[in-house]
Amino acid sequence: MKSVTPFLFCLAGLSLWACSEATSESMTPRAEAAQDSSAEPLPEVITEISFKDAQTKATPQVGFWPHWLGPNYDGISPETNWRADWSKEPPNVSWRKNVGIGYSSISAANGRIYTMGHKEGNETVYCLNADTGEVIWQQSYPAELIDNLNAGGPGATPTIDGAFLYTNSRDGRLICFEIETGKKVWEKILPKVYDMEIPEWGFTCSPLIRGDRLYVEAGRLVALEKQSGKEIWKSKAYMPGYGTPAAFENEGTRYLAILNNDCLSIAREEDGKEVASFAWPSPFNTNSTTPIIDGQTIFISSGYGKGCALLDFDNETLKSRYTNRDLKNHFNNSVLYQGHLYGMDGNSNLGRIVRLTCMDHQTGKVKWREAGFGCGSLLIAAGKLIILSDKGMLVTAEATPEAFKEISRFKVLDHQCWTVPVLSDGRLYCRDSAGNLACVDLRNKPTR
Repeated sequence: MKSVTPFLFCLAGLSLWACSEATSESMTPRAEAAQDSSAEPLPEVITEISFKDAQTKATPQVGFWPHWLGPNYDGISPETNWRADWSKEPPNVSWRKNVGIGYSSISAANGRIYTMGHKEGNETVYCLNADTGEVIWQQSYPAELIDNLNAGGPGATPTIDGAFLYTNSRDGRLICFEIETGKKVWEKILPKVYDMEIPEWGFTCSPLIRGDRLYVEAGRLVALEKQSGKEIWKSKAYMPGYGTPAAFENEGTRYLAILNNDCLSIAREEDGKEVASFAWPSPFNTNSTTPIIDGQTIFISSGYGKGCALLDFDNETLKSRYTNRDLKNHFNNSVLYQGHLYGMDGNSNLGRIVRLTCMDHQTGKVKWREAGFGCGSLLIAAGKLIILSDKGMLVTAEATPEAFKEISRFKVLDHQCWTVPVLSDGRLYCRDSAGNLACVDLRNKPTR
């Protein structure tokens, strides 16, 4: 029996246009009910909306965290103007707001933040003022809670792409919104379109945008036109996992790596053809992390005693460099920084023995371990670990393989915290599963 669900990030419809299949699906009564009654009707010719500039920029910039794992999909923030030492003055919580049950993390750009939550049978996508927490717009739609051994609610993180926002509900409602107004552009109901049952823990794959395409886990890897939701290709079917695909290029060819509940699968980005796979069946079918790409190596990790592996990829095969059980990520990704992996080793149901672990990426040798954070999460900024424990303790430490070197700690939340925090423009956004969202001001005060 499963003891606890993974918090599935990752983490994770219907076209409104000429295609007869998409047109009939997009205007279901539930989809119509989700529309803001005050909003103007959607244009009949959606292609008139320009997506020319709607592409996430990878150049690091302050206040820009556009999707799951940040600007470069690595869990590393470009922010430097923030303070990690709170020994003389504790941080100030600028505002708090409840956004509903769930585990969605935060995306941020242009003074706004985006997240999702569940209340009374509806999921809501929020666009909030980053300074005040005030609602700029919100859109709600009926959705299943899917609270099997966890709080339930959305687990995917919204994806910002220029003038558009892409979201994925817990029950597989993939939606494109106009980011300025919140108006729905298109919608695709993944279980219906791909004739699949909702996975046991729901959909938690965060939408991945590459050029003019959107990629998402739907029982298989699926490529869609981001401006319309029209399918371009779909890969072979696997038991769905709960992470987000990772895009990379090797010797001039672009690939997508995804960890499903059967294997690590590598597909060509152009046509979805699988070129390599590495068997990685998960105990309790809970593979939940995003592969970490570094050069020609791919790191994967799973909980429930499965462990981790570093694989070499030569465009045709995947070969194991090492496998071990020293870094078992239950659901939150490790972060690779200066040749070392930092992540939580262990399962949420045994939080008291989960340990933050630093491991040499190339060799798999553990450098140090530190208990006390439960099945929490972390990101890295300016050479510092920013850790949020599963009980809401915020901790900063040096990101060094020498030893665990704590700098400061501050209690910020009181409920279950499985969601990775986000640092944007000197503010750290933390949430718990009950939907309590806190904005912690870590900005350095100007010198006089």
